[in-house]
Amino acid sequence: MFLYTPKLFLFIFHILFVSQSSLALEPNNSTTQKHHVHDSSSPTYIWPLPAKFNFGDETISVNPSLTLSIVSKGGDNSEILTNGFFRYREIIFKHCRSNGFGFDRRSLREKLVSVSSYDIQQLKIIVHSDNEELQLGVDESYTLKVSKPKRKSILGEAIIEANTVYGALRGLETFSQLCSFDYATKTVQIHKAPWSIQDKPRFSYRGLMIDTSRHYLPIDVIKQIIESMSYAKFNVLHWHIIDEQSFPLEIPKYPNLWNGSYSKWERYTVEDAYEIVKFAKMRGINVMAEVDVPGHGESWGVGYPEIWPSPSCREPLDVSKTFTFDVISGILSDMRKIFPFELFHLGGDEVNTTCWRETPHVKEWLQNHNMTAKDAYEYFVLKAQDIAISKNWTPVNWEETFNTFPTKLHPQTIVHNWLVNGVCAKAVENGLRCIFSNQAYWYLDHLDLPWYKVYTADPLEGIDTDSEKELVIGGEVCMWGETADTSDVQQTIWPRAAAAAERLWSPSHSTSAENSTETAFPRFKHFRCLLNRRGVAAAPVTNFYARRAPEEPGSCYDQ
Repeated sequence: MFLYTPKLFLFIFHILFVSQSSLALEPNNSTTQKHHVHDSSSPTYIWPLPAKFNFGDETISVNPSLTLSIVSKGGDNSEILTNGFFRYREIIFKHCRSNGFGFDRRSLREKLVSVSSYDIQQLKIIVHSDNEELQLGVDESYTLKVSKPKRKSILGEAIIEANTVYGALRGLETFSQLCSFDYATKTVQIHKAPWSIQDKPRFSYRGLMIDTSRHYLPIDVIKQIIESMSYAKFNVLHWHIIDEQSFPLEIPKYPNLWNGSYSKWERYTVEDAYEIVKFAKMRGINVMAEVDVPGHGESWGVGYPEIWPSPSCREPLDVSKTFTFDVISGILSDMRKIFPFELFHLGGDEVNTTCWRETPHVKEWLQNHNMTAKDAYEYFVLKAQDIAISKNWTPVNWEETFNTFPTKLHPQTIVHNWLVNGVCAKAVENGLRCIFSNQAYWYLDHLDLPWYKVYTADPLEGIDTDSEKELVIGGEVCMWGETADTSDVQQTIWPRAAAAAERLWSPSHSTSAENSTETAFPRFKHFRCLLNRRGVAAAPVTNFYARRAPEEPGSCYDQ
C-alpha cells in the first residue's frame, strides 16, 4: 500500500496515459499505475474524486446481509443514517435480491457460501455530533477505511467516521462506488483494498437549479432529481418554483395565487413542498426556494390582477402599490414555514421597466417620489430584501441587482452570477458573497455546451486573495425549463451536471491541472454509466448535443 493523492494521479496520467480511453486504479510493485480499457477485470472509479486517498492491490468481498453499527452521541436511532444505510445497501446489493421465482437469491447464496467467508460483514459509522440541523457550511467531511481481515479469525473492517450525519452520507456514497458486483462469482467486491480515504468538499454550496414554472415537474420527478444529486454529492436544490408562465405553489395567505398554474393538476400543495424538503434533507440536500421579483411575476396577477401595473402591461409587478409588498410578505411568511434553509432567492433579473414608465398611475407615483424607473427597480429589490431579512432569511439576488446598484445591496446579500464573466470577482471585492453559475459554462439548457467546458469552469477565476476566495460560497448548474419537462429533464441534467459537481467538491489541484479533462474523462464516462445503472436517464457523454439518444449500438462506456 502506498500514499496516493489526486496530484500524483494527474501527474502520472499526464506523463503516461492521457491518450488512453479509460481509468483503472491498479497499483503494481512500484508507484506507477497500469492503465486498462473499460473491460478491465477490476477497475475502481470514484466521482467526485476524494481529497486524499490510499489504496492497495487486494480484492475483498462484502456480505450481502451487511449490517450497520452506529456509534454516535445521539445513539443509534438516527433516521437519516439508518435510512441512508438501507438505501445504499439496496443499491450495492441489487443483484442479490429475490429472483422472482419464489426464493431469495441471498438465502441461496449464503447456503452455498459460508457467511464467514465474506471479508466485510458490518459497516460501522461513527458520528461525533448529534446535531442534525442542515444549513450552509455544515461539516460534510468524512474518513472511510476498508480493510481485509488480518487473520482468518478476524473480520475485515469498513468504517465511516464523520463529524455529522451529512458527512457520513457522503462517505456512504463513496463506499457504494467502491463496491462492484462480480457477475462470475455473483458477489459484491471491493478492489484495490485496503482503502483509506480522507475527504471534504471544496465549496460549501454545490447546487442544481430546477425550473417548475416553465414546465411543471411532478413530485416523483423532483425526488428522482434529488436522489441523483446525492450520487454526485450536490447539497443544494435551488427550486425556481414560480415565474411569469405559471404559479404552481399553494400560498395559504393568498389562496388565489395558484390560479396562475397551468392547470389544477399542475400544482404543489404545502404538504407537497414539505415532503420535498424532508426528502432532500434525508439525503443531505438543502432546498433554496426562489420568488423572482419584480420582473418575472405575470402569473401572480391571474389570481390578483391588481398586482399588475395594468391588464395590458403585466410586469414588472406594480411598484406603486402597498398591496404588492403585502403579497410578497405573505408569500415569504408561508414559505418560511416550509423551507428552513437560511438562503432565499429573490431573483431581480431581467427587469424591463417600460410598464412603470408608461402606466399612468405608476408614472405619477414615480414623479411624486422623485424617482426614475431605475430608482424604482432599486427601491423594489431593497424592499423585498428587507422583507426576507425580517423573516430571518439571507437574500440571494441575480447579478443584475449588483451590476445596477452594487453599493446599495444589503451587506448580507449573496450575488448570483449568471450573465457575464468577472461578476464574482467584483462582488467579493465589494465584500459580498457570490454563487457562480455563468451561463457560458453552467447553464444546462444550452445543449451545445460540452461536458469539458462545464468541468474546466472555476468559480474562483480572477480572484487572488484568500479572504476574497472565501466569499465565493460555491456554484450551481441551472436547468431552465423552457425546453425540459418530465420527458427529458434528467438526460438534460446528466451527465454534464456531474462535471460541475467534481469541480465544486474536489481539490482544485485535482481538477485544474494540465490535461485534467483527459484524465477525468474515463471516470466521467463511468459515472454516467453508474447513473444509468441506478435508473437515472443520463445521456451519452460523447454526443455533441446534450440529451440526444445514442447514435449507434455500443457499450455505455463508449458513448
